[in-house]
Amino acid sequence: MGGPTGKKYMGWWGHMGGPTQRGVVTYVLSPFEQKPFAGAAHNAVFNTARRVSSQIPYIGAAFGLGYLIYYQSNKTHAYLTSKAGIAAEGGHH
Repeated sequence: MGGPTGKKYMGWWGHMGGPTQRGVVTYVLSPFEQKPFAGAAHNAVFNTARRVSSQIPYIGAAFGLGYLIYYQSNKTHAYLTSKAGIAAEGGHH
């Protein structure tokens, strides 16, 4: 048959019946020695500043292009609604 026989108990998680592990070193730090938020505010400020400053060229280019379109559109609209613009376009129909 060759299938599992069920005669050997595999154990619970972490105790699967294999050889014991050797050479594993674990270190524990007392909860009184830990400072979980040490430097959190400092890192938040400087990481935010670094990330924002790295995006300035992209934001600046998009803002500049948007402003140029806005300025040209307003200028064209003002011309087309003026007396000279209406005359140049053939007047009202």
